[in-house]
Amino acid sequence: MKKVFYRGRFVFIPLAAAAFLSLVSLAVMTLWNCLIPGIFGYSIITFWQAMGLFVLCKLLFGFGRGGRHGCGPMGGGGRAPWMRWKMKERLANMSPEEREAFKQKMKERCGHHPFANKWNDWPEDVKKAEE
Repeated sequence: MKKVFYRGRFVFIPLAAAAFLSLVSLAVMTLWNCLIPGIFGYSIITFWQAMGLFVLCKLLFGFGRGGRHGCGPMGGGGRAPWMRWKMKERLANMSPEEREAFKQKMKERCGHHPFANKWNDWPEDVKKAEE
């Protein structure tokens, strides 16, 4: 079964991408044709024009990244929650010297970030050890 899926993904993934692009283009065309002519007086568009408009918007405005975009050990960065908990465990098990070295490395890496110096998400025992 695994080998069949492995071979089939080269057919399935492009077909799924084409189907997704077609559905989005249909939605753009429908919304445009329902809203824009009545509001601004522009003419209706075809399916291919809607697809071109969608691709143009994606090229101009970017494809985006979901989730939080943080820097530092607790900033998120779109990581899974288990990765944040793993980092918290690792920080809790560090010696004070290792922790200071880690903080310095993070300040060098992302010191420009407004939240780079806030370590509020550290475990309570780490906060107490620092004080």
